[in-house]
Amino acid sequence: MGCKAVSKMDTDALMGAGGSAYQAMSLTDADVVTMSNESCAAMDKQSQVAPASSPYTQRLTRAIRGMPDTVNGKKADYKVYMTKEVNAWAMANGCIRVYSGLMDLMNDDELRGVIGHEIGHVALGHTKGAMQAAAAASALRGASGSAGGVIGQLSQSQAGELAEKFINAQFSQTQESAADDYSFDLLTQAKLERKGLVTAFQKLAKLGGSSGSSMMSSHPPSAERAARMQKRIDAGK
Repeated sequence: MGCKAVSKMDTDALMGAGGSAYQAMSLTDADVVTMSNESCAAMDKQSQVAPASSPYTQRLTRAIRGMPDTVNGKKADYKVYMTKEVNAWAMANGCIRVYSGLMDLMNDDELRGVIGHEIGHVALGHTKGAMQAAAAASALRGASGSAGGVIGQLSQSQAGELAEKFINAQFSQTQESAADDYSFDLLTQAKLERKGLVTAFQKLAKLGGSSGSSMMSSHPPSAERAARMQKRIDAGK
């Protein structure tokens, strides 16, 4: 996932954005879930969602067997967006979206590794910070009232802008490594193949760049992340 995460936000910039930016920084877990509901719905509306009959949807349904059916206590809601973009993301409300471009690039083991990574950002609390940053940087700063009031005033365009900023959020190196480890541990617990994490990073290293899924982040470099996952496999833990 390009806007900076909250831990990297510039305090002076937030002061310039006005009081609602500070409200955004104090959003509760419930607020974040509510905003995720609206953001995900906005993205679904503006994206081409693969129907149940689509080979992509059917493949994803098979691939996620053994993967979590809840995310932080929320029912996992998996859908495919039909686009050549290589991306995937997850939100605190259980919304998990995988792009067909990613599915074209990855085999099922690699796909599960990417999904586990994105779920990791939610489980480890990283996406809460990303949503706070997105709210502070989006049109929400023009709204008035309490944090709850701001949420209640979200228009379709605001929800869409919030979603875009959330999806483009950039996590820190520490957060990316922690999400990598979360995916590795998740696959280990589910007795699923972990090698896909290694080969997924190797493929992303060849693509280069830092756009798309947070798995695509070049911090730390994809080749180094692949080597670290292979080292964990070799160590048997």
